Amino acid sequence: MGIRYNKITDKHQREIVLLKSFPCKYGKCSFCNYIEDNSLDEEEIDNVNMEVLKEITGEYGVLEVINSGSVFELTQKTLEEIKRIVKEKNIKILYFEIYYGYIKRIEEIKKYFSGVEIRFRMGIETFDNNFRVKVYNKNFILEEKEIIEISKKLFSVCLLICVKGQTKEMIENDIKIALENFQGVTINIFINNGTVIERDNELVKWFIEKYSYLALDDRVELLLDNKDLGVFEQ
Repeated sequence: MGIRYNKITDKHQREIVLLKSFPCKYGKCSFCNYIEDNSLDEEEIDNVNMEVLKEITGEYGVLEVINSGSVFELTQKTLEEIKRIVKEKNIKILYFEIYYGYIKRIEEIKKYFSGVEIRFRMGIETFDNNFRVKVYNKNFILEEKEIIEISKKLFSVCLLICVKGQTKEMIENDIKIALENFQGVTINIFINNGTVIERDNELVKWFIEKYSYLALDDRVELLLDNKDLGVFEQ
């Protein structure tokens, strides 16, 4: 049994919940085992989520919702309960995950949660198009024009680093582009999880030696372990 509610009490203070949802629309990322938490049973999804959402206190005025997919895979009942709690607990900022294929629909969520600042996060993983498509199996291309365009719609992006096949130069470039274009960036050091993607421990050692200072950068959330946010289901 995992943990579905936590409080982030240091940098970027907020409450965070891991909710169940319908299967990820894409669901083909080569590194991802989170989709094992998805379900087709709407009643089961809602039963789990209603219990988790009861934990929210609103003490920071900030809530992050993650669900092993995108906000659009949450059930209607779950969205309604989030909306009710946000109003009741006076939450001012709400984070959601979104997949690239939903980028044109984000205004729907902003309208639904009118009066609340919505901050969208997206798993870009890398700005190297070849690596993203051929290794991470994420089926979208981002040229400079697209990066500028989505930077106007997203609050932050997630990078996945230190995997076999990556180079130091790729990681350096990814961090540079992310910090130049987005208000925030989450940097995830890959942990072996039974998928075909493998961790490169030499890159991990190099990254920590060179970039540990990023932990002090207010724009950066550095996750040395995929359980660092305190919520997980496995």
